[in-house]
Amino acid sequence: MSIRKRLSQEESRTVALEAARALLIELGPQAVTLKAVAARIGRTHANLLHHFGSAAGLQKALAEHLAITICATVEEAVLASRKGEGSAREVVDLAFDAFDKEGGGALASWMLMNGNEDALDPLVSAIHDLVQDLDEFGSGQMRGVAHALCLMAMGDALLGGALAHSLKLPRTTARDIAEAMLVNQAVKAGLAPARSEDDQAS
Repeated sequence: MSIRKRLSQEESRTVALEAARALLIELGPQAVTLKAVAARIGRTHANLLHHFGSAAGLQKALAEHLAITICATVEEAVLASRKGEGSAREVVDLAFDAFDKEGGGALASWMLMNGNEDALDPLVSAIHDLVQDLDEFGSGQMRGVAHALCLMAMGDALLGGALAHSLKLPRTTARDIAEAMLVNQAVKAGLAPARSEDDQAS
């Protein structure tokens, strides 16, 4: 994809981050380099260097871009669930997919392995903002479950497949447990009606 028209600085940065995201999903975090992104969008290495400063800067900006985009989607799903228009499972699947299919887990582990110790700052900040936005009346009752959900999603992205196979468990086991945890905590917090025995059995 070649970007010929003149873009604003913010537009150019967004195009670069979307290209970086595509590379991450297609080829893995090691492929997210200034040179590769520049080639994909028809810009120069110097242009990308101007926007991000270094490969580490690009990766950190990508982590922030992913976190903000993903958290916004999760927030929409949570609010829809509270209105009866969605489900806890949709929230869980979005969170798990963010770390797995969207490459968030691989990117975070790659950056940490390469010494970028503040790699998770954008993700942590975005999740903090998400939980604050969804925290009914400042009760803090959903913070623990949000914390656990993110840790479960991260771990599942990195080890879930191999571990489930080793333990002879369905691949969706971690997601199933996370869904039950989310539903139970929402009921305790008064954010969802209690489930009937028939619902729990299904």
